[in-house]
Amino acid sequence: MYPKILIVDDAGFMRRMLINIISQDGFEVVGEAENGLAAVELYKKLKPDAVTMDITMPEMDGITALKEILSFDSNAKIIICSAMGQQTMVVEAIKLGAVDFIEKPFQTDQVVKALNKALNL
Repeated sequence: MYPKILIVDDAGFMRRMLINIISQDGFEVVGEAENGLAAVELYKKLKPDAVTMDITMPEMDGITALKEILSFDSNAKIIICSAMGQQTMVVEAIKLGAVDFIEKPFQTDQVVKALNKALNL
């Protein structure tokens, strides 16, 4: 059985890029969300093994969604996705409980390494 991954990013092309990377490396993408609000609902419904979470999104940002998910599942494996210049928010996310971060533009080896680390594979 493949590890189930939820992808969260407000940009459709970024979600597709992650889906392509993740699907080719033995993971199953079980859902995708375009904002933190949808991510929290999908997390509760799908119970993924790990989440890739963008920081800057409409309706609910990634930091708030991270807090929400960890409030009801303290074992959630959330990997923050950040663009250059978001180091302060990445540090905050790690302090709050994110297991790792990946930087945009995504590099296949970086994404796979972060997922393997998060899932202890």
